[in-house]
Formats: sequence, C-alpha cells, structure tokens
Amino acid sequence: MAIAIPAIYRSTVGKKAVMAVTGGVLVLFLVLHMIGNLKIFLGAEDFNHYAEWLRTMGEPAVPRRTVLTALELVLGVSVVLHMWSAVSLAKRAAHARPVKYQSKKKSHAQGYAVRTMRYGGIIIAVYVIWHLLDLTFFALNPKGADATPYDRVVADFDPSRWYITVWYVVAVLLVGLHLNHGIWSAFQTLGLRTPRSHNALRGLAATTAALVTLGFVAVPVSITFGWVS
Repeated sequence: MAIAIPAIYRSTVGKKAVMAVTGGVLVLFLVLHMIGNLKIFLGAEDFNHYAEWLRTMGEPAVPRRTVLTALELVLGVSVVLHMWSAVSLAKRAAHARPVKYQSKKKSHAQGYAVRTMRYGGIIIAVYVIWHLLDLTFFALNPKGADATPYDRVVADFDPSRWYITVWYVVAVLLVGLHLNHGIWSAFQTLGLRTPRSHNALRGLAATTAALVTLGFVAVPVSITFGWVS
C-alpha cells in the first residue's frame, strides 16, 4: 500500500520549506546541547546534575525519561525529514539538468558550499551515530555505563585519545560549515531575505555557526589539553 504524501511536500517549494523548518529544529537542538555541554566547566557536580535533570524532566507528572524520549523522537523525525528533503531536491535538480554545463560565471564559493553540504552531511551522519554509541548507549565509551556523565566525557577526550579529539573537532567544523550555509538557505527559502536584511541575515547565520562550533570544540580541546580533568 503506497503512502500518501501531501501535495505540498511533493513540490520543490514544499521540500525546501520542510528542510528549512526541520533545519530550524536541529539548530535549536544544537544551541541547547552546546549550552548544556559547557556546564562541564562548572565542575563535575553541576554537569552530572544537568545530565540527571535531562532524564527527570516532567517528574512526577510523567515517568522518568518521558520528556527526553519525546524530544528525541521529534529530533529523529526532523533528521529523517531533513535528509529526505535534501536527497529529493538533489535528485530533482539532477533530473532537471541531466547534462552539466560549463559557465565562467559560476561561483566557486557556491560550488564549495554545495560540496560541503553533500559530503559534509555524510560525515556528520557518521559522527552522530558514533556520538550516540559513545555517550548515549556507552558502547564505545572507555568508562562504560557505570561511570558518571562527567567521567565519561573526560575519559573520552583524555590526552591519550587525542585522535578522538581530532575526529570530533573535524566533525564539528563540518557542522559549522553546514550550519552557516543551511541557516542562510533557510532565510532565503522562508522569504526573509530582502536587500535591506541581506547583510544582517548573512551575519546572523555566520555568527550562529561560529558560536555553536566554538562551543562544541571548547569541551574536547580543554580536556585534551588538561584544562578540564
């Protein structure tokens, strides 16, 4: 039995709108996740308390982890729809222009951004899977499930595991590039870009991407260099 897909989603505009909205959900998640990660600089007690709070949100009105699970489901659906829309749009563009043409006026920056979104997205997907196996399911974490959240993070980026820090930083840098291009594209898709707002929105996209990148990179680098232990 075929699944009925709303007509609006089958259109290019609809797919772009879904990408923009789900992208907004993912950006909000990244910002909140980054803020939570930075609590590690307040010490083990504060960080562990924050990690426990995530699992007890809504208690006693709802069972433990109910709210967190609901948020994870929303995030998961957003990721699937975001990637599905991206793939669909890429296929549609390829079919619309089956023969590549040469243009001297083609923007090198635009081509670089497209390649970053395409291949960077694959690396980001691999990173997310690793991150879940490491700090959500504890399958790849040196300390395992019995340690505190603070100890698991510190063990992850121990100086002896510098290669994990390098891998993490590279992945986060790609996330930053993805964010910069994605946020700007969302502004355009949602019709927010005007000649007057162009520079401000460009700056907002770049600033948001830079702050998220720096916030995520700060934790592993600080642990590897011994500033957090």
